[in-house]
Amino acid sequence: MAAAAARVVLSPAARRRLWGFSESLLIRGAAGRSLYFGENRLRSTQAATQVVLNVPETRVTCLESGLRVASEDSGLSTCTVGLWIDAGSRYENEKNNGTAHFLEHMAFKGTKKRSQLDLELEIENMGAHLNAYTSREQTVYYAKAFSKDLPRAVEILADIIQNSTLGEAEIERERGVILREMQEVETNLQEVVFDYLHATAYQNTALGRTILGPTENIKSISRKDLVDYITTHYKGPRIVLAAAGGVSHDELLDLAKFHFGDSLCTHKGEIPALPPCKFTGSEIRVRDDKMPLAHLAIAVEAVGWAHPDTICLMVANTLIGNWDRSFGGGMNLSSKLAQLTCHGNLCHSFQSFNTSYTDTGLWGLYMVCEPSTVADMLHVVQKEWMRLCTSVTESEVARARNLLKTNMLLQLDGSTPICEDIGRQMLCYNRRIPIPELEARIDAVNAETIREVCTKYIYNRSPAIAAVGKPGFFSSMQKVGQVLLINSSF
Repeated sequence: MAAAAARVVLSPAARRRLWGFSESLLIRGAAGRSLYFGENRLRSTQAATQVVLNVPETRVTCLESGLRVASEDSGLSTCTVGLWIDAGSRYENEKNNGTAHFLEHMAFKGTKKRSQLDLELEIENMGAHLNAYTSREQTVYYAKAFSKDLPRAVEILADIIQNSTLGEAEIERERGVILREMQEVETNLQEVVFDYLHATAYQNTALGRTILGPTENIKSISRKDLVDYITTHYKGPRIVLAAAGGVSHDELLDLAKFHFGDSLCTHKGEIPALPPCKFTGSEIRVRDDKMPLAHLAIAVEAVGWAHPDTICLMVANTLIGNWDRSFGGGMNLSSKLAQLTCHGNLCHSFQSFNTSYTDTGLWGLYMVCEPSTVADMLHVVQKEWMRLCTSVTESEVARARNLLKTNMLLQLDGSTPICEDIGRQMLCYNRRIPIPELEARIDAVNAETIREVCTKYIYNRSPAIAAVGKPGFFSSMQKVGQVLLINSSF
């Protein structure tokens, strides 16, 4: 794929990174705990203080147009800069579902100043990379380049979102590209199951629709639909210009004022309200006689990014963990569900997830099983979920807290994940969450908190279930579509 034409459709794992305090966060050193007193302890304390003081500051400035400019200067020779836009498939309706993703495809097909070839050559000659992706609530365009090329990268991004020609010939060509992409997505069973899960959990709402849209929409989306979507949603208050690496905030601010200051002010009209999406406990089963295994996901309604219970559900999600048959450890695995699964040979793999949106979310488990073991696996899952509500221990929670913090911090490796973290958090919270605050909130979660919060969201709640496979395993799910966890008898 050409550097300037690279496109990404978020996988479920990538989509699940869009929850609350996102997985990618600022890395900072940690001074080891001193085992000595006196002068050594004093030096350790001073070192820890110095480490915190040396953390690059995330600077944020809001322009008159509402555009927020956020950056972190780590002094690298490279940088990542991008536009995070509060607009995705959730802002579409049945008729134009797929427009946001279609726009992502059209972004690199030429502008009033640059043809597609000119754009690709310019990016390649800079040694840069240009990319984009679409999720249910956000659209992102970003570039990775040398720090000295920051002005050119910002100018190219501004040109793309403000001056794309959206030519009729290019639109017709991309229809075929997107339809082929849909066929590729349909071969990824995890993608398929999660789309079905959203469809049944958020029936007849925007979150229940797919990001790519239905085939009939792809064939009928017009240039007017694309232009209307841009003029309606690509507005200053809904856009964050984020950068990380070797970036001067003052320089970035000047570039933002020059390239976006006037143009975004011309987008008049009220910003559309976020359409409500009601969760419905239900199930969907898709028969596929060719599949040797059953792929299914089960989830209860969780909370949005900024909800106070988000952190606790993240810790609970870490407690469940993930597992597949390639793991060693057997009964010595830290996850209780993994121990039971391994001992009973109940599934090939499972993966817990906590997907958050602005006002709702999905907390649950995705699993791949033999058709004959689906019922037993679901029973074990119910039993483990009930244990979180009733008898989870402090030692388990302490391990999960540490693992969660480690996983978050290790996600950051270079300017791109830091930039993504800044952009996401600015859209989610209108600020970058400081590491000490995040650690304090995670450390505040204990076993009692886990039991209370899990009881609130799991106990006696109707789940949403999506399953794909042979009809042989459907009979084992007859009672699963009703209230799943009605008592603690499991």
